[in-house]
Amino acid sequence: MSNIDTGVQERRQQSHRMIEELVGVRDQMLSLYSELAAQHPFKNEDSVSELLEQFCQMLIDYTADTHFGLYRYVDEKRERRRAVLDMADRIYPTILATTDSILDFNDKYDFESKREDIRLEALEQDLSKLGESLADRIELEDQLIQVLSKWRA
Repeated sequence: MSNIDTGVQERRQQSHRMIEELVGVRDQMLSLYSELAAQHPFKNEDSVSELLEQFCQMLIDYTADTHFGLYRYVDEKRERRRAVLDMADRIYPTILATTDSILDFNDKYDFESKREDIRLEALEQDLSKLGESLADRIELEDQLIQVLSKWRA
C-alpha cells in the first residue's frame, strides 16, 4: 500500500470516528430532550431543574462537537472530497441558524445564574421551537454524514 493510500485510509478512519462521536453525543442529547419534555407540566422542582441543566450542557456539547469536529474538519481543508465539500457549503448557513436557536435556548435556561431565577412558564413552547430547529439540523447533518459515509469506502 502506498503512502497516498495510507493517508487516504487514515483520513477516512478519522472521519468515521468523528461521525460515530457526533451521533453518540447527539443520541444522548435527544434522549435528555425526550426525558425533559416528558416532565410536562413543568414545575420549579429540583428534578426538572436538574434535568434541564443536564440537557443544556449536553445540547452545548453536541453543538460544539458539530462545529469544532465536523465543520472544522471540512473548513480546515482536511476533507478533500468535492461532494462532501459541496454538501457542507450548502447546509452550513442553515446549521448556523439552528446554532443560534440552540444558544438562545441555552442562554434563557442557563444555570450559571441562580437556579431559582429560571422561569419554566415558557419551557414547553421553547422546547417545541428548539425541537423544530434540532429536527432541521439533524436532517442536514444526516445528509452530510451520508455523503461522508458513501465516499468512505
